[in-house]
Amino acid sequence: MSRFIIACGGTGGHLSPGIALAEALTARGHTTTLFISHKAVDTRLVEKYPHLAAERVVSAPFGFRPDRLLQFVLKQTQGFRFSRRFLRQERPDAIIGFGGFTNAGIVVAGRLEGIPVALHEANRVPGRAVRVLSRMARRLYLPPGVRMPGIRGVMVRHTGLPVRNQIMRLPRDEAREQIGADPAQKLVVVIGGSQGAGVLNQWAEENLAAFAQEGVQIYCVTGLGKGAASGRELRARNGRRVQAWFEPFSDRVGVLLSAADLVLSRAGAGTIAELMRCETPAVLVPYPHAADNHQAANAIYFEQQGGGLVIGETALGSLRQEVLDVIFNDWLLNKFRSNLRRMARENCIDTIVQDLEDLANGTPPLRHLRHSPATTA
Repeated sequence: MSRFIIACGGTGGHLSPGIALAEALTARGHTTTLFISHKAVDTRLVEKYPHLAAERVVSAPFGFRPDRLLQFVLKQTQGFRFSRRFLRQERPDAIIGFGGFTNAGIVVAGRLEGIPVALHEANRVPGRAVRVLSRMARRLYLPPGVRMPGIRGVMVRHTGLPVRNQIMRLPRDEAREQIGADPAQKLVVVIGGSQGAGVLNQWAEENLAAFAQEGVQIYCVTGLGKGAASGRELRARNGRRVQAWFEPFSDRVGVLLSAADLVLSRAGAGTIAELMRCETPAVLVPYPHAADNHQAANAIYFEQQGGGLVIGETALGSLRQEVLDVIFNDWLLNKFRSNLRRMARENCIDTIVQDLEDLANGTPPLRHLRHSPATTA
């Protein structure tokens, strides 16, 4: 059996697939260690998996401002030193990184120690970390149809993003019962990603009464540090009680997505993978300041594949009517669900696990892996 390091900290979008992969590798008898950041979101999520080993690594994101650049250099140097010591002590067989600022130290250290490195990019526009570090990798996992030019010596596999086993589609009424939602009323779930989205939280607050009038429930996951948990009770036009919930963090995402008729969310790759797993239609509002505008690219692909709709943040004034039009159109919702079922057909965890086992064992890659470079799609 092999030993793997999975660098996946910094955001839920990086950590969640890392946990999913760690559980799959562990189930096959391998040993895994998660490299995560010191951020609260990492701590909150990983503590739900006490059977998985985790190391908190000092790191910081890149920035051009002098103070941020200095912090980046200092903390990444610390992270690199820690990583190299860890590698020399533990001698893992392979390293896989899921992008983000926690990858740098361990990937560079792995290259220097001669340990094979794989990188996974889930976004339709590869991030800076993957673009820079890919030159040190032997494997690169990219979304279907995405290419990266200018890299040599890397074997590329097109596949999806691993999703935790705990996130799965449940029967709608069972999920509604778990969160206390009325099964006879429509439900919109608002999710801003692991960090939350202030603009979506505000939109939910401002539109609670209007949705309640139509008999639509709202469940908003606001993000850590963006308010306390609370419940509201409102009334529909017919006088019936309509509930709303605001929660800073949820560790039952699968339940929420299964309970929802429609999700309103940002367009991170992790969120989209979870929507696909739970077959939940969505209206995506891409974060306009995401690096390289990658959320817009993710959202456009999602819409093109028929999983839902996309609305820009500048068009939030029309969002309420858009949501109401979709949520009461059962034919359209069923069409979205059918498309999502098709999108989620591939078992990407099995694909990645098998390939990582080959990488760790030094097995030559199969024909389905091909050499880069290629062109960007």
